[in-house]
Amino acid sequence: MILLLAFLIPLLSIPFICIVGRKSKKMPAAIIVIFSILDLILLLYAAPEVLDKGKYMESYYWMPMLGAPLTLFIDGVSLSLAVVTLLLIISSIIFSSDYMEERDSIWHFYVLIALLTVGLVGVFITANLMIFYFCWEFMLIPTYFIIGGWGYRESYRAAFKFFIFTHAGAVAVLLGIGAIYMLTGTLDIFQAKDLLTTASQDLLKWIFVALTLGFAVKMAIVPLHMWLPDAHAEAPAPMSALLSGVIIEAGAYAILRISLGTVFPLITDISASSQILYALSILGVISAFYGAMTALAENDIKRIVAYSSISHMGYALFGLSLYPSVEGIIGAVLHLVNHAASKGLLFLNAGAIMKQTGIRDIREMGGLASKMPLTAFSTTISSFSIAGIPSLACFISEFLMFMGGFQVGGEDSFYYVTTAFMIIATVFSLAYALRLIWKIFLESSKIEKAKDPSLLMSIPMIFLSLIVILLGIWSGPIVHLIGSAEIG
Repeated sequence: MILLLAFLIPLLSIPFICIVGRKSKKMPAAIIVIFSILDLILLLYAAPEVLDKGKYMESYYWMPMLGAPLTLFIDGVSLSLAVVTLLLIISSIIFSSDYMEERDSIWHFYVLIALLTVGLVGVFITANLMIFYFCWEFMLIPTYFIIGGWGYRESYRAAFKFFIFTHAGAVAVLLGIGAIYMLTGTLDIFQAKDLLTTASQDLLKWIFVALTLGFAVKMAIVPLHMWLPDAHAEAPAPMSALLSGVIIEAGAYAILRISLGTVFPLITDISASSQILYALSILGVISAFYGAMTALAENDIKRIVAYSSISHMGYALFGLSLYPSVEGIIGAVLHLVNHAASKGLLFLNAGAIMKQTGIRDIREMGGLASKMPLTAFSTTISSFSIAGIPSLACFISEFLMFMGGFQVGGEDSFYYVTTAFMIIATVFSLAYALRLIWKIFLESSKIEKAKDPSLLMSIPMIFLSLIVILLGIWSGPIVHLIGSAEIG
């Protein structure tokens, strides 16, 4: 019952949050942190079996009429993403305890975070398509109310835009899942993969397109990205860290697990399968360039980081397009982990800077390195990781993806071209990272008074900075964990 408990534990925290929330603003944060740590321990308890057998599974027979059990499972891919999700939730909650102390009804915020955790963990650990879809849609509700209720300026407008886009994408996902159930009579992805072998090729292609289109909306791939800059810019910093760190990455995970892992191997038309992967690769390149170049032109600190997320989801989609290259897929999954830690940290940095200065426009900052040295260090670590600087997290995952691209390019020269473009995109990533650091910390001072944030805000920034450094210099264990899964 390890995975079932991991799925339900965030729900169990809600009564305690409600009880203490009316009396204390700090205790609800402490409660959700404790329950998230318990959740993390449960998942890590299954890690030895994942490394030994490749996966850990639990099945519960609950609705016989659906023809499939409630199957919960983790392998190296889902465990890696679930663990980094919980680490980012813990960090964001600790950060929020001081960051949002002046807000009203803060315990409602923590209840919504607990509900969001249920959806996020569920997406990563279920093999039942109905439960997956429930968790996929369930994430929308708490996210909508968090952005709208605790956002900055036009918060409900941004929240509504997020809801409409991602719900429209979910309709496409539902059509794909419905077609799978119609053809196989099961909602279990492992059973469905075996039973779909008799389906027509044309129908399999349309199922793949429907699923991938819906997942790409959540992933914010160009041209389906329009919701992301507003949602990230308006959301409170702890929520932005989760939006960019794990929610959009759930879309990439779903493409790998369901679109590529379940449906794509059954498309036997070589020409069609090649065109599908070409399209993913091209969209990845376009997203990488668009996000990086727009971030380079932006002046709002949170929108810069938001557009950077679009760019890095382009990197991930490019890596997924290398399927079934083992190096490419491991690189893509590792990039999701590295990006979650790095981008989550960068959004917390942005929140700390905004709270301490009251300013969003980087042109009005400058000279903060001497006034906020810890924040300057942490922001530099996260920015340089996003830029792909060696010895930091995102460098090694980008390197693996590029290596996979050149490897696949040996058989299909098309990937030499897209890989070369992706390498060029890293130049623009470095450009907006350097501009961000220069404008905020090194340019002549425009702010008279500023200081590093409180201890409770600083601890998560230090913790995530250490993780970003550790992932950059010692990524072997996580690469081994991801490689133990049946991918590629």
